[in-house]
Order: sequence, then structure tokens, then C-alpha cells
Amino acid sequence: MAVSATDLSRAIAFYEVLGFRFPPLEPDALHVEAEAGIRLMIDAASLIEQLTGEPPTPGGAPGFALLYDSPAEVDEVAGRVAAAGYGVATPPWDAPWGQRYATVVDPDGYSVDLFCPLP
Repeated sequence: MAVSATDLSRAIAFYEVLGFRFPPLEPDALHVEAEAGIRLMIDAASLIEQLTGEPPTPGGAPGFALLYDSPAEVDEVAGRVAAAGYGVATPPWDAPWGQRYATVVDPDGYSVDLFCPLP
């Protein structure tokens, strides 16, 4: 999964709230990848514009979902996102399809769903 960011440091701070870990950011970096089993890549918006000729838009890339171990963890992560000043588009709720579900929004407008199966 790759997202673009107008500010790599700000994007890294958001995704760290979700549990991702990153190597130290180099001063002139235009790309960084999370140190985890999942591959989350964050590219500077300026790099995407250089590669494609157009500025990136959140609607131009898919959102993604993160599976957590418990409903309490979904609630806790959504709470951390809100406490850190980031957007919570859909607060945690028990979805009719049998999952605890929430949607948060990164600093550049990408949606990230947080979920886990209900007991």
C-alpha cells in the first residue's frame, strides 16, 4: 500500500499512532517504508507529481483497512487518533456485518478503516 504525503514527518506521526514503525527519516527523503510485516510506503507528494505529471489526490488511491485483535483495541486506536488531533470520520461502532469498525483520516485525506471481528 502506498500513500502520498505533503509532509512526510506529519504522515509518519499519524501512521505511528496506528501502530506502524518507521526508520529515522533522512533530511531529503522523498520515500519511506514502515518496518512491519505489511508494506506501507509513503511518498512525498512532490515525487508523485514528478512521476505522473499531476499532483496526487486521496481519491486517486485506494484506502485500506487494519485488522486489530479486539473491539477494545479498535476503540483505543481511534481514541489515540482523535487525541493526537487527526480526523475520525466514523467513530467506532458495531457494524451489522459482525465487526467493530471505525474510519480515520490521515493528514492528506486518505481513509484508513480500523476493524476486528465481534465476539
